[in-house]
Parts: sequence; C-alpha cells; structure tokens
Amino acid sequence: MQISSNSVVQFHYTITENGTELESSRQGDAMLYLHGHNQMLPKLEEALQDKHAGDTLEVTLAPVDAYGERKADAIQSVQVKHLQGAKKWKPGMVAWVNTDHGERQVTIVKMGMFKADVDTNHPLAGKTVTFHIEILSVREATEEELAHGHAHGAGGHQH
Repeated sequence: MQISSNSVVQFHYTITENGTELESSRQGDAMLYLHGHNQMLPKLEEALQDKHAGDTLEVTLAPVDAYGERKADAIQSVQVKHLQGAKKWKPGMVAWVNTDHGERQVTIVKMGMFKADVDTNHPLAGKTVTFHIEILSVREATEEELAHGHAHGAGGHQH
C-alpha cells in the first residue's frame, strides 16, 4: 500500500546533524502516525507521501523546515514543581512542561531552589538535520482512528 491521506504509517527514524546521531527511535517503539493530519513536520510528511512499506529515505531539513530558528529571547522562569521528567535537575537537562498549548520540551539553563530558568527553544532548533527513515508498515486508518484524528497502537496513541 502506498502512503496517502488517512494512511497509518509505522516507521523507525534516526536524526543526525553532520553525521552525528542526535535522536533515534531504534531503542524503543517505532513511530506511528496518521498521514495527512498535520502530526509531523510538513516537509517530512511530504517526503513520505507515496512511499511504501520497506522503503528507506533520507530527508535533510533546514531549521526553518525542521524545528525552527533559535530565538535568543526564549528564556522563561518556571516553578520547579512544573518540570516533568526527572527528580533532580541540572543545567542542560531536557524537561517537559504543560502549557496552554500542550506539552512542551524545555532545556534547563539555571536551577534555583523553587524556580528554574528554561530555554523554550526546541532542543534541535537552529540545526540542519537529516532524518534517516525506514518505513515498516502502511495500512488504512480505522474509522475510530479517523474519528479520533490519530493512529492507535504501539508508537501511536494508547487509550
């Protein structure tokens, strides 16, 4: 089956910058997403269009098409109790914070007793990255997945 709108696609990925691995799904579950529903970077979804299970591809994205340019004024003060992902925090660590726009990754810049200064830029902002993708499966979405607007199963959304 060819990847098209309303396909559920499962794939493994590795993200590199200048040949250095930055992130990979290979140590866990493969990614699962509903194609055509704005669930990933638009240029990456565009590159996956019309591919098949078993295909591999490399897609290099400039910051503007990946995680955005770094913003120098993206430092905010957050109460430590709102940081999720660890019990003890140190500068350089990545945390999750719930915001009015959903969960967001932040990087700890400075720690205090009750507040932390965090960089709200995505950790990969400002980087030209290459996605190495191996498509594992492609199938039609179920009616339930279409109604919910996301793929179900390992690597997707669990109910």
